[in-house]
Amino acid sequence: MGYTQKYFNEGEVMVLDLHPHWWTFVKPVFKLLAAFVLVVVSFRISTVASSSFLKTLETIAVNASWALIGVTFIMLLVHALQWSRVHFVVTNQRVIYRSGVIARNGIEIPVRKVNNVSFHQSFLERIVGAGDLLIESGGEDGQSLFSDIRDPEQVQNIIQRTLRRVDEEPHD
Repeated sequence: MGYTQKYFNEGEVMVLDLHPHWWTFVKPVFKLLAAFVLVVVSFRISTVASSSFLKTLETIAVNASWALIGVTFIMLLVHALQWSRVHFVVTNQRVIYRSGVIARNGIEIPVRKVNNVSFHQSFLERIVGAGDLLIESGGEDGQSLFSDIRDPEQVQNIIQRTLRRVDEEPHD
């Protein structure tokens, strides 16, 4: 689902609309896989249990493992919902960041106020195409860091091109 344009100014045109990189799902998916491994290990242990006390203990462990899978699956769904409600948008007038499902947060940086755009990618982030973007502006907050941006080097170039186009436009 794309970012709604109902809050755009007159003459404002969307240049870029991004959700966070899929990389943000790696931790929740690994947690879910670890919970599945725990269930498998619990089943393997329960097959070798001989006494009734051990069987009861193993039944509790298996049920707890299944509950853990349920909780981690729900956490993954919540993460997916949160991910779907995060937008990093570049228009010909602003850089807009919106996040949140129930409570909403937003940052808006007028393109004319952008002083510097830099990015950082670790080795692993570079392999998967994710990274952080730091936008310095002449605004009150000064710096805004955006994490898990898809192809941050390209996004940096898009913001710089948009800034050049805005600077070339005649001022009112």
